[in-house]
This record gives sequence, C-alpha cells and structure tokens, in this order.
Amino acid sequence: MLTKILSISGKPGLYKLLSTGKNLNVVESLADGKRIPAYLQEKMVALSDVSIYANESDVPLRDVLKKIKEKEGGRQVSLSPKAPNKDFFAFMQEVLPDYDKDRVYASDIKKLINWYNILIDSKIDFENEEKAETPEAEKEGA
Repeated sequence: MLTKILSISGKPGLYKLLSTGKNLNVVESLADGKRIPAYLQEKMVALSDVSIYANESDVPLRDVLKKIKEKEGGRQVSLSPKAPNKDFFAFMQEVLPDYDKDRVYASDIKKLINWYNILIDSKIDFENEEKAETPEAEKEGA
C-alpha cells in the first residue's frame, strides 16, 4: 500500500494514487478526501521509496513506521510540532537508535511523525501490508 501513498513537493500531507494518465495522476488527499490532479512535472515520491539514514545502511520507511507503531501502541505520536528539537532527536533515538545523527534533521523527524499520524488516521496497517507482499518475494526465491 505504501507504493500508492505519495508525498507531493509543495503540497502538505499525503496523497493516495487513484489513477495514472499520460500527463497527470489523479490523487486523493488522505486528510480530507479531496481529489486533485498531480502533474508529472511535480515531484512525487511513493513512501515505499523513502528510507531513513542510518549508520550501517538506510532503513526503509516502512520499518521505521512499524517501530513507531510498536512504541506508541498503535496510537498517534503526541509530540507537538512546536516541541524543542531535542525532544524530536530523543524520540528518534528511542525508535531507531542507529539513525545517522549527522544527516537526519529535526525537520525530517517532524515530517516522519506527521506522516505516521496521517497514516494512522487513515487506518493503514503496516504489518498486514508486508505479509501481503511477502509471498511474491518467496515465489521469486524458490
């Protein structure tokens, strides 16, 4: 499902990809359900393609979101966007102790928390998604 959830540069929030055309995509805001066109010249990134910098290797966003969900018990993160930066770094240290402190900024952590909260509101279950995708990978390896 994270392959169909997009972040669009210059637009707040997250969007669900509904259809793809020659020059534009039709997306639906996860926040309010409004459908809008997203033109190909706009920078769009699927959440499945996002990862967090770590010291050893980059960690896929899906894994980080699952760790946040475990930490928060499936509820939204209650950290205020106006909290001091040290609170965001402390939160990230709990969720992903191996994150790269030189390349992950407070603004990145704020965006991560915002995305997590939007996905929780939209009732997207990360564990079930991964189980649904696993059999495909097992077939290729067999």
